[in-house]
Amino acid sequence: MDWLERSATLRQWSRGGTRAPHKPLLFLYALGRFQENADGELRYGAVEEDLARLLAEYGPPNRTSPAYPFHHLVSDGVWEVRTERGPGSPGSGVRELRETGAAGRLAPDLRAALRREPALLGRIARVLLDLHFPPSLHGDLCEAVGLELEEPETGRRPEVRRQRSRRMRDLVLTAYEYRCAFCGYDGRIGTVPVGLEAAHVRWWAFGGPDDVDNGLCLCSLHHKLFDKGVLGVGDGHRILVSQRFIGHSTAAHEHVTALAGRPLVGPQPGTRPVAAAHRAWHTSQVFHGAPRPATAP
Repeated sequence: MDWLERSATLRQWSRGGTRAPHKPLLFLYALGRFQENADGELRYGAVEEDLARLLAEYGPPNRTSPAYPFHHLVSDGVWEVRTERGPGSPGSGVRELRETGAAGRLAPDLRAALRREPALLGRIARVLLDLHFPPSLHGDLCEAVGLELEEPETGRRPEVRRQRSRRMRDLVLTAYEYRCAFCGYDGRIGTVPVGLEAAHVRWWAFGGPDDVDNGLCLCSLHHKLFDKGVLGVGDGHRILVSQRFIGHSTAAHEHVTALAGRPLVGPQPGTRPVAAAHRAWHTSQVFHGAPRPATAP
């Protein structure tokens, strides 16, 4: 059985680029727990809070219950659920899962495959990460689910067929003249820029093209906050700051909340700015909550 292919084709509700990473998040969490204890199971009542926190931090802006993937991942053949009555999930309702003592774990055949080939766990995890989340979040997400991944093996065939363009970083950083589009940071060591990254506005994992009008040059901090939904780009290419972001320090004000309503820095004349369709996708699928009002100059 090709577990990588099965992991790459989880059935998810989808419409017009809508993010639905509920199953991948549960799958990653289960892989992390398997790595810790290959014989353990995940009782819904005990892991509900962990799963809810993962969905809140890495899921779509709209709130959803962890009961949904706990029940529905069974249909993909990688997960099983048992209750006090025996095999089978009682349904996707929180109350049903709690009252029946529902517990889940990776499917028996998958557990056996992971025991035979330990490296398979890391390859499955990387497929899930690449297909559903931007690279800036991979490290944080692995830490959140308790996954320890080794560096990918060299010479192995790519697990994800679509490849990122290596030229995009250079094109985007040049378009924005090697300055963060949010704060203007332009640090270098000699002639080499440091702490500047090319961010996809519409995530590569969700069909975002490797084009300049889908990119922003961002410093490492603002790239992370952009991909976490704290920052966004609104009409008139002005910066959005989520009302859900809380920071009382001077640094939090200067580096985040004071950005609300400011125009982007760049791109240089003659370069296409971020396309409206990509901005709209990020605002609906990544940006959290309502934007703060513009900060008075």
